[in-house]
Amino acid sequence: MISSYLQKAQLSIDSNLIVTELEKLEQYLASSSLPEVCWQYQIPELGEGGACSLFGYLQDEPFKLTDYVKKDEATQAKLANLQNIVNYIEQQTGVDWYGIYQSTNTSDGKQLLKLAYHGVPSRSLFPLTEAFAAGSNNVQVALSNTGRVINNVEQYLAQGGEYYTCDPKVKSEACLPLFNSHNECVGIVDAEAFKNDFFDEKSLAILIACCIKIPHFLV
Repeated sequence: MISSYLQKAQLSIDSNLIVTELEKLEQYLASSSLPEVCWQYQIPELGEGGACSLFGYLQDEPFKLTDYVKKDEATQAKLANLQNIVNYIEQQTGVDWYGIYQSTNTSDGKQLLKLAYHGVPSRSLFPLTEAFAAGSNNVQVALSNTGRVINNVEQYLAQGGEYYTCDPKVKSEACLPLFNSHNECVGIVDAEAFKNDFFDEKSLAILIACCIKIPHFLV
């Protein structure tokens, strides 16, 4: 399972580290109580054409997950488990922002839908199109099935890399794909930190362990 994920996502991390972190995650999930589910959350205003977020400016109306997922006991349990994993990631790594996104069919086409997160308000939907991928790390990862780790955003941008800036304080980002049992990409996770060189092998092993577990709780 681990080797398959690493090969598919084109990542090079010591699999033994991931085994250890996966065991720790399983213990945490088995022993911790589930948090409350956030069915709606604040999102930023979007710029002209909806291409980018206006950082610091929030829309008056909150984004409602119930417009995209069914609100029933089964979904609530899954979302609670996802939020539990979000909390675990924050506790174990100290990331400043972390979110779980699922590929979802919407009236505007297929998009990445944010199901659970930790950090400041951010965009809820990312169009899964080649056009949007030109400026979005998240969409690029979802479409390519390939993980991407950027430990110096400023340097990455200077080299011409595609990047969607939501919070200008972000210095490092790790964006990783989520695969179902058929090795199809069904979403992504996005982790951000406010300092350079944040994502070392240890923190990436924790993120990947969670990536292996998360698809069981997607809605």
